[in-house]
Amino acid sequence: MNTTANLGKAPVRTLVLQLAIPSMTAQFVNVLYSIIDRMYIGHISENGALALAGAGPIVTLLTSFGTLVGIGGSITMGIRMGEKNHKKAEQVLANSFLMLSIFSVLLTVSFLLLKDKLLMLFGASGATFPFANTYLTIYTTGTFFALMATGLNYFINCQGFPLVGMFTVLIGAGCNILSDPIFIFGFHMGISGAAIATVISQILSCIFAMTFLLGKKVPVKITFGQYNLKVIRKILSLGFSPFLILATDSLILIFMNTVLQKYGGASQGDMLITCATIAQSYLLLITSPMIGISGGTQAILSYNYGARCVNRVKDAERNILRVMLIFTTIMFLLSRFIPRYFVLLFTTNPQYIRFSVWVIRTYTLMIIPLSFQYVFVDGLTALECPKTGLALSVTRKSLFVISAAVLPSFFGAKAAFFAEPVADGISSVLSTIVFLLLINRHLDKRYRMDKKESL
Repeated sequence: MNTTANLGKAPVRTLVLQLAIPSMTAQFVNVLYSIIDRMYIGHISENGALALAGAGPIVTLLTSFGTLVGIGGSITMGIRMGEKNHKKAEQVLANSFLMLSIFSVLLTVSFLLLKDKLLMLFGASGATFPFANTYLTIYTTGTFFALMATGLNYFINCQGFPLVGMFTVLIGAGCNILSDPIFIFGFHMGISGAAIATVISQILSCIFAMTFLLGKKVPVKITFGQYNLKVIRKILSLGFSPFLILATDSLILIFMNTVLQKYGGASQGDMLITCATIAQSYLLLITSPMIGISGGTQAILSYNYGARCVNRVKDAERNILRVMLIFTTIMFLLSRFIPRYFVLLFTTNPQYIRFSVWVIRTYTLMIIPLSFQYVFVDGLTALECPKTGLALSVTRKSLFVISAAVLPSFFGAKAAFFAEPVADGISSVLSTIVFLLLINRHLDKRYRMDKKESL
């Protein structure tokens, strides 16, 4: 039995675990790229804390374009595979590869030209700007490899090779772990060394992913040609919602850093931003595996949606939500007890430690309800409801921005950190209601339409 056939025939619970666990692990390891950099950078003598704040979230904005193409393309390809249309599936991958290449070139040129203005928008101060500028300049030169490694991995998972997808990430992360201290401290390169180590790691991941998708083991390989604007629009429409989540995470951090600088003032602004960066690194250890669970299992949904197996789609959603709730419950409990040990990886400053621990515990207050938001939004996207998924994503981000803007004006800078649990709690309730109202009608419509076309 080939791997793709398993998506339509294997027990759903088994499939969810087979795809969710490696994808969750891969996302957990993937986030180590930024966390390892921040950890080592935070211990650079004298300027460590400033370099940590300067490293910033702008890198996420770059790689989110890989997610845009990867998720949109893999969902589209999964549906075509479920329909047993190999030629169309091949065309989707060819167009996705083209888009990743184009985005790489455009983003590299744009960011190198505009990086000074972008960094100031991200809340860099006079003290942090030199470090942020150094890191971003070097990192941007490796944009092609970062986007390819991120985007192509979705097409490996989509075809039923989650362990290979996990290994793609492990190669880069392993290299990053080993090379970071060598470049930063051994060669005395500081934040430049952290950026160089990250680029080298992404090059290795990119080479592995491309080699696998050009090889003989995958049913759908990378090909060239069959370029079609309609296919490209379809990929972008399905990938836009998850792209918006990642891209606006960076934009929201711009806003958050600006708020913290404004209300924290010259005396506390940089400290608040540095503690926020540490807390956001911790939060990524939770939300990235959550993306792995909900995003990694989209292949089950899209394949069976394409194959018109409505009951398997519903069963998959139930099992995905169950896995997500178990994970978030465990992480919520751990967040009550281990934050201090995590913070110590970044800084030994007592003031930074105390405040970072408080921020982490505040950020994770609504992490269990957030399970519903992730599972249902990604589920709707996998089932060709990108507009609904987009609306729900925008709602969550809007709630965050409004809360972050309003709360500090009444209660001071510290209150801005409550924007996260407020947005998570409200948006999770809304997502659940919308999903329950739409799902049966949407799946029944798909089944009736395809049944009519087969007559």
